[in-house]
Amino acid sequence: MHSATATRETQNAESAGRPAEVGQSSGLPPAVQPEVARSWLLVPATRPEIFGDAAASSADAVVLDIEDAVDPGKKPEAREAVSRWLYNGGRAWVRVNDAASAFWADDLAALRDAPGLLGVMLAKTETPEQVSTTFDRLGGKHRIVALVESAYGIEEATRIARAHGAFRLAFGSGDFRRDTGMSADREAMAYPRAKLVVASRAGNLPGPIDGPTVGTSRPVLREQSGITVLMGMTGKLCLSADQAPVINEVISPTPTDIDWACDFLSDFDARGGIIRDGSDLPRIGRARKILTLASALGLQPARTAE
Repeated sequence: MHSATATRETQNAESAGRPAEVGQSSGLPPAVQPEVARSWLLVPATRPEIFGDAAASSADAVVLDIEDAVDPGKKPEAREAVSRWLYNGGRAWVRVNDAASAFWADDLAALRDAPGLLGVMLAKTETPEQVSTTFDRLGGKHRIVALVESAYGIEEATRIARAHGAFRLAFGSGDFRRDTGMSADREAMAYPRAKLVVASRAGNLPGPIDGPTVGTSRPVLREQSGITVLMGMTGKLCLSADQAPVINEVISPTPTDIDWACDFLSDFDARGGIIRDGSDLPRIGRARKILTLASALGLQPARTAE
């Protein structure tokens, strides 16, 4: 058995008890850890004047983009702006250019020792070696989100998820559609999304990050964020700060979800932890997942929130 899988199975066999923090709020929301970050805000590196506003937004993670958002002729200037901000108190992730590009090595050299670098999003990832080499070039001290944007990358997703240094997978849906000619319909995008979800599970990674919603329609954003959840993805790229609250809301467990999980596990404990039938184990797993996520996000049951 793969060692990461063995660890995961051992954890799943432990007590079904819920996290003590649920329902015991200090009044301050905790910082959302990147393992469970829902909204990943892409910010053009050519706009350093908005870096601070982005960092102060409700996005769980801010990604300064020196790849697709920057014209090739302006990349050195944009890289320098990002580096300067990260060396002067700013904290963010950075989307770097792909490992096959002429800009990748310079990106990593500029970022490697930046004190404010939280991790990198590696554009156009297609092989596990690209992830591990990027991780090593950064001194083995920064997380790598592998952004998968091509048919080849999707087919290699499981190997990428198991790569040395891989932290999460993300879906570059726009470039994937350009590469394959597929439409943006949920049916057409079901396969690549499912592939990333299964690969993340097989690689013992947190859930993958879905591609962004283009446009300003809140109903469309809410609908597409719902598809993200239905597919088993646990984060979503966003293109403007005002998309983050909607994404955060839709991807989070609802107060009634948390109530159900608390009640189910309380009932399970009250009957001595006895399994009654085959449906109990999946429900225990779902309840524990809901409460673990709620604790990490600082969410409370509906009864406590009232």
